[in-house]
Amino acid sequence: MRAIVVREPGDPDVLELREVPDPVLPFGHVGVRVRYAGVNRADLMQRRGLYPAPPGAPQDIPGLEVAGVVDALGDGTSRFRLGDRVYGVIAGGGYAELVVVHERELVPIPASITDEEAAAIPEAFVTAYDALIERGRMTPGDQVLIHAAGSGVGTAGVQIVKALGARAIGTSRTREKLDRCRALGLDVGIVPEANTFADAVLEATSGRGVDVVLDLVGGGYLTETMRAAAPRARVVVVGLTAGARAEIDLRLLLQKRIELIGTVLRSRPLEEKIAAASLLDRRIGPLVEARSLRPVVDAVFPLASASEAHRRLETDATFGKLLLQT
Repeated sequence: MRAIVVREPGDPDVLELREVPDPVLPFGHVGVRVRYAGVNRADLMQRRGLYPAPPGAPQDIPGLEVAGVVDALGDGTSRFRLGDRVYGVIAGGGYAELVVVHERELVPIPASITDEEAAAIPEAFVTAYDALIERGRMTPGDQVLIHAAGSGVGTAGVQIVKALGARAIGTSRTREKLDRCRALGLDVGIVPEANTFADAVLEATSGRGVDVVLDLVGGGYLTETMRAAAPRARVVVVGLTAGARAEIDLRLLLQKRIELIGTVLRSRPLEEKIAAASLLDRRIGPLVEARSLRPVVDAVFPLASASEAHRRLETDATFGKLLLQT
């Protein structure tokens, strides 16, 4: 099969299209002929040598979400038949024509959407739903702050907030992205000035602050996030595009009784990945079918142009998801 291989840690030019052996099909796994693979910031980190794939996943082939067709059935499988359209978050190896995945980590693609649309859903929407609902315990009527609202997870988060009856406040470095987010349901858009936004959030919430934060930025944003949080807020940190270190006022943490929660999807054990697949199937899928949620695709690149896709993601000019087509 053809796959994108990381030749060595480095810039996007280290991504090479090669012929590699087809993956082995273990017990309980199915083979998937990949039609589209999502491009994520975790892939950029893996390419740089900063985010190794979990044990058992290809270490030199990025890609943690795919949409495709079941092409082979391993021993002990029963959920799918050959030819079934499936999608899901995987441990790695998605930048390839074929992947093997435990059958319970995959779910059927809703009949009403295309394979391209499906590929833009798993990582973004599962991450956002898990962070907002499972970790952040968001409820209807909550005020929710989403950092990097124009990103793949950000655009998913905005839609989930609106679909479930909460109020969405988003930050982005550009007004253009926030304007586009309004079409997805964003109520208030804020462009941080010198990384400050708390006063604008407090003004938008009549001085109370937000109940839940989906933080895809980290770094210096966390200081302002604590100021913008309401009493007993839940701050869920998912991304670290602004860095892995932050200084916070612990007095605010105590006085407001804020919960600071960290989460990651890729390195979870199989049982938790199966639970994430269940979220995709039972919670997100029906909302997609009802068109309450819709995937946002920024651009699609051929598999051979993975380097170009990585360069685009690194510019922060994207709105929604980047995909590779095999």
